[in-house]
Amino acid sequence: MAADGDAKKRRAAAAALELVADDSIIGIGTGSTVNFFIDALARLPHRPRGAVSSSQASSARLTAAGIEVRDLNEVEDLGLYVDGADEATPARQLVKGGGGALTREKIVAAAARRFVCIVDDTKMVELLGRFPLPIEVIPMARTLVMRALAARGGRPLWREGFVTDNGNHILDVHGLTITDPVALERELNQIAGVVTVGLFAARPADVLIVGTAAGVETR
Repeated sequence: MAADGDAKKRRAAAAALELVADDSIIGIGTGSTVNFFIDALARLPHRPRGAVSSSQASSARLTAAGIEVRDLNEVEDLGLYVDGADEATPARQLVKGGGGALTREKIVAAAARRFVCIVDDTKMVELLGRFPLPIEVIPMARTLVMRALAARGGRPLWREGFVTDNGNHILDVHGLTITDPVALERELNQIAGVVTVGLFAARPADVLIVGTAAGVETR
């Protein structure tokens, strides 16, 4: 089963390669599907001029592949951002943050003119919320935010032993039925102590590439 899942991820990653312009600087996300994308980038005869990375893990993989990692502050134009997701809807709204890189992922997505999400078909849902919603929080506010989330009907669990690249904690919120992702994203962002919510709905993906057993679907 894992081999089948990897094959689907590789198909989605390969399809995204076709969107990479020669001599460009691109944004790179984090996760297993993105790792396949980075590996495929390294095999291109004409690699991107550089990449803005959303995590230390992706930065290390890019560097090993011979692709220069750039600071977003020094990049004037980021035409393309490629990343995965933990859940995706046909409307291209996402839940992200299973790998804990959601804040930097959201920043790079906001900076890019085009956000391309690559997933396998097991990540597709009609309604977000099956996957626990990750929320990055300032450490001193962890229990405060947990109480606020519980008051809204969620079951927040602290991802103990994990610290983000920004030095913060992650809460994984179970039991949410997300009928209005944009409204919920905006509401949860207003809780004091929340750094980022793992809903990518106010700024969804522009293109969703889905790897399947039969090939690739693009939405």
